[in-house]
Amino acid sequence: MTIPIDPRSMAERVAHLTPAERDQIFAGMSEAELAQLEYDWRFWGRPAQIAPDGEWSTWLALAGRGFGKTEMGARWIDERVTGGARMIALIAETQKDLEEVMVPRIVAVSKPGTVPSVRFKPVRLVWPNGAMAYGYNGTEPDQLRGPEFDTAWVDELAKYKRASDLWDMLQFTMRKNDPRVFVSTTPRPIPVLRTIMKDKRTRVTRGSTMDNKSNLPDTFLKTVIDRYAGTRLGRQELNAEILEDVPGALWTRDMFDKTRVRGAWNGQAIITTDGRMIEMQRIVIGVDPSGSKGDDPEKADDIGIIAAGKGTDGRGYVLGDWTCNMSPAGWGKRAVEAFQHFRADSIVAERNFGGEMVRFVIHAASATVPVKLVTASRGKTIRAEPIASLYEQGKVSHLTDPDANSMELLEDQACQMTSNGYVGDGSPDRVDAKVWALSELMLDGTYDWSASL
Repeated sequence: MTIPIDPRSMAERVAHLTPAERDQIFAGMSEAELAQLEYDWRFWGRPAQIAPDGEWSTWLALAGRGFGKTEMGARWIDERVTGGARMIALIAETQKDLEEVMVPRIVAVSKPGTVPSVRFKPVRLVWPNGAMAYGYNGTEPDQLRGPEFDTAWVDELAKYKRASDLWDMLQFTMRKNDPRVFVSTTPRPIPVLRTIMKDKRTRVTRGSTMDNKSNLPDTFLKTVIDRYAGTRLGRQELNAEILEDVPGALWTRDMFDKTRVRGAWNGQAIITTDGRMIEMQRIVIGVDPSGSKGDDPEKADDIGIIAAGKGTDGRGYVLGDWTCNMSPAGWGKRAVEAFQHFRADSIVAERNFGGEMVRFVIHAASATVPVKLVTASRGKTIRAEPIASLYEQGKVSHLTDPDANSMELLEDQACQMTSNGYVGDGSPDRVDAKVWALSELMLDGTYDWSASL
């Protein structure tokens, strides 16, 4: 019996065969054929676990727990090395995941004679044909400055605290030959996943835990199905659904979409796409400085900078998101640029971190800009709730201008702010800045956070 010329067709065939039917196929094979077949992933893998054909730069596997994502990644790395890849990046959420999950599986699936040697701290794999893989963890994106790769496997990207930063750094390294990236993750509603999915060069594979039930213990399946089937956690972890709205969130995407204004800021007013002019009676820039005391801005939280106005119609308008991650001199200048661009009345900034330093940073960029410092004497959720209520009442709109800074990241953060606190990664810097600005404009000074001019 000869092994089929098209292994993908064989993969499709055997994926639906019973164990008895598979045994019948194996019974007709010679020992040499069976030995060859043992490491043939295109025979053993399910069709959804096989890398897509054609031209692409990113293969994104959004799948539930137990789907076989780790096996997919290890087998794909093996195929890439066999096919000529020479410089490989292996990225896990933590060093422990890298050393105890990714690396052992790559070694286990390698054919005799092709098993890579492994060195730890730092992780490096070297194959007999000269291919090399370097290991990284998802907590330090700056590790990716400098190297060049033709292949990368990023595991559980949606769990990284700095997922967007790491993804950006990785893109600059993928510049050898025909670079390809495999991302395996259980989905979460984070911006970078939406960015990857929107890219025309991305191929997406979806799958649930149940797709791999024949290879999972019955006790495991019974436990997770009985406990989590039909729940929000089960939909995410088992069915691999990207659930946009978080239970108990103060904001939902529907709130933004129902009142969204499409148009542009012309320097004096909003000009909507249907030709209406919405004038402002007052505009402020909300600033939420980073809580980090470190000298490296890239290791600190972002500095939230949000422009908001109160229209002559009495409604609130979020006009722009100028959030950045810069040194004090950089973000001070950017806040002043936003002030000038929107012809604002003042900058309202949180003073908790640094006190008068915030005023000093802004005045170093422009000594004439009025600065109002507010003290966060109450928690983020308590501060955010009255502003969220205004959204519920339809009294606040976001300006969506395709040619200006997007509101997407601000809205993503807002949808992860719950009555029990912020459930997203990092700090809700953009939301905080928005809350400061809209509180100044829409609560008419009734909020009880101490402030100084």
